[in-house]
Amino acid sequence: MTRLIVVTSGKGGVGKTTLASNLAAALTDFGQKVIVMDGNLTTPNLGMHLGLHLPKNTLHDVLKGESRLKDAIYPHSYGFDVIPASLGLNDLRGVDVSRLPEITFSLLGKSDYVIIDSAAGLGKEALSALASADESIIITNPNLPAVTDALKMIKLAQESNIDVIGVVVNRITGEDYEMTPEQITELLGVPVISQIPEDRNVPLSLGQKQPVVSYDPDSPASVEIKKLAANLTGRSYTPPKPKGFWQRFFERFVGQ
Repeated sequence: MTRLIVVTSGKGGVGKTTLASNLAAALTDFGQKVIVMDGNLTTPNLGMHLGLHLPKNTLHDVLKGESRLKDAIYPHSYGFDVIPASLGLNDLRGVDVSRLPEITFSLLGKSDYVIIDSAAGLGKEALSALASADESIIITNPNLPAVTDALKMIKLAQESNIDVIGVVVNRITGEDYEMTPEQITELLGVPVISQIPEDRNVPLSLGQKQPVVSYDPDSPASVEIKKLAANLTGRSYTPPKPKGFWQRFFERFVGQ
């Protein structure tokens, strides 16, 4: 049975694309067949995150009826498949965003998971991405404006009969001004299912155009995303023990 999960938020810049791409990779680590799709048609970033900058066929082409869906699905070296959107401004012309659910539902039976990277906010694109899924993961940062916007998206998902799996709190630094998971759960009325810390390996992995779970599998962000993937699959994940100084030294310098 294919699970259609949209990763969405009430505002931009909270880490949707990073979570969607890395969740696809982490689920692959647990033996799942995964397709990750860029449902953000005006400002798509999934392809850039994964090294697919100028694919021949994109989701835009499929929505315009100019390409078959199977020709817009690209295998990633990590083991999952990617449906990128076009970066070209002209490609927005003639795109019927209301067809996104039709495209997504046609993927049923072709993978274990379809992860949809949604546009931010409550506009037409985000609504179409939401309608393309059966389940949703809401991502936010631990500050009041982001959490307040997340509440709007949760209400919208619930009114649309989309199951809200839970909330992922991203880029936690531990500062006193940040909202705690307990405060976020109380405000949103849904559980916090993952707490991803601020991790310098995330921007470093973006520079290498690969998921952080591939770039540094034992980094703090990678560990938390793997925990989330394990939770989704009903499995357990035991993080590796922290490496000592000399182990890190020999791996980095002697092992080269």
